[in-house]
Parts: sequence; C-alpha cells; structure tokens
Amino acid sequence: MADGPSAARSDDESDAVDSTGTAGDGEAGREERPADSAENAADDPQRDEDDLSVEELRAQVEEKYDFDNFGPQDMEQMTAREWDAVFDPESWITGTELLDRLEADLKNRVLDRDVFARIERFEDPERLVAYSDEGYAVVYGDGTVEGMGTVLRDVKPSVALASMEEYEVAEMPDGEVLPTPLEVPEGGGDLGHQVLQVVAAVQLLMGVGLVFSPLVVDLGQSWLVALVAGLGFVVIGVLLFFVVANARLSDKFRAEEYRNRLRAIGLDSDERPAFLDELEAEGRLANAEDDSTEDAA
Repeated sequence: MADGPSAARSDDESDAVDSTGTAGDGEAGREERPADSAENAADDPQRDEDDLSVEELRAQVEEKYDFDNFGPQDMEQMTAREWDAVFDPESWITGTELLDRLEADLKNRVLDRDVFARIERFEDPERLVAYSDEGYAVVYGDGTVEGMGTVLRDVKPSVALASMEEYEVAEMPDGEVLPTPLEVPEGGGDLGHQVLQVVAAVQLLMGVGLVFSPLVVDLGQSWLVALVAGLGFVVIGVLLFFVVANARLSDKFRAEEYRNRLRAIGLDSDERPAFLDELEAEGRLANAEDDSTEDAA
C-alpha cells in the first residue's frame, strides 16, 4: 500500500515529462516550418509568387539568381515582387549620386555597344536623359523613369542596378561616347577579307592550271579527272570572291545605316528626334541656364 502514492507521483511525473516533450516537439516543429517552407519554395520554382510568403520568395529568388554576377539581363527577368522581396528600399541610392552612377553605367554600356543612345544631363529638376532615334528615357533623382521605346527598356535595369550600393559602376568615360558619322569606318573585317581573297585567287589559279593541263602535258585517260577537278577549284574560287564582295557590301550598308542613326540624334547634324521637341515644348528638358536666359530677356 505504501507504494501507491509514490507510484501515482511517478506516473504523474512521467505524464508531465511526456507532455513537456510533446510541447517541445511542437515548438521545434513550428520553428522548423519556415525553414522547411523556404526550402520547398526554392525546390519548387514553378509555384505562384502570390502563394509564397516574403521569406519563401526571398529564398526562391536567391536560388534563382547569381547576385555575385547580377547584371541588366537578370534585372529584366526579375519581377517587381521578387525585387521587393530581396532588396531593402531604405538602402537604395537616390539623388545626384544615383544620376552620376547611372550616367557612368549607361555611357559604359554605350561604349560596349550594349546600348545605342545619347546621354545628357539636365537641371531644374535634375535629371538624366537618354535618347536615340527609336525612343527616350528620362530619369529623375528619386529613381522615377519615364519614356518610350527601346531606350526605356534598356535604361530601366541600369536604374535599378545603379541604385544598389553593392553594384560597382565603372569609371565615367571622358567626352562623347558615340562617334561622329565621319568617324564610322566602312567595315572592320579588312584582314579577313584579304585572307579570303588570297585563298580564292589560289583556288582559281589551281583550277585554271588543271583545266588547261591536258593541253600542255599528256595525261592519258586522266585528263577528264583533271578537267573536273579544275572546274571544281574554279567554282570554289568564284564563290569565295562572291562571299568577300557580299561581306564588304553588307559592311558598307551597315556603316551607312549607323551614320544615319547618329545624324538622327544630332551628332554632326541639326537633326533631332521629334519626341525631343515635344518634351522641350512641355518644359521637361529645359536647362536651368536656358530658363535664366529667357527670364533675363
């Protein structure tokens, strides 16, 4: 009988331990759920973004993109919700520093022939304008972008990247990054064209030699083989000369088209895209110095 209360107490203690252990397991399970859900989100990139929490979406984005080599092409693929989930808006660069970084980045992209646009800075309010014959983009200090065409599409990723402290911008190029129409060469493959011409000439000479060889040397029954081989070399030589001529003609047309695009944006000519006149009429592109001059007049 003496063992009854102690046995009861031991049973109660074991029940308490079991309940505590169960509660602890429940808390551990609850703590593991966010991590598990984040891993599941990363493993299942096809899930709808609207069904994911911020933590799950952030894990999915970090798995999807390589932020050590993050560039404009990655930025174009990223959705607005992915951007908000990964980047902290309070850390974005704005104001004059943003426009300086953006100007340097865009000018380097123009030098790399990744973007075709003329880059200019305007004041009152301070903004950066990139334009070509196919569109324009106006960027303000707070990161607002407006415009149209391919230039707007090319500028938007650079604005987002330039606003990130982690993004390293190359040094600002000196002077005008676009060449004048007179500086555009006819083509850049002269060495390759010359090599092909030499090969074509050799093929022609060999072909002509084989075709007329039966008249000089007695080849017996092999004269037909020499004739066929000679004609083959002649055909190859003619085709190579045709390839060279076509390539040079294409280079000439491309160079002339590039010159016309440069003239259309005001380089070495008085022409300017029509939409710039509309923007100036609305007062968006008026320079502060121009405004002061008009006021003085």
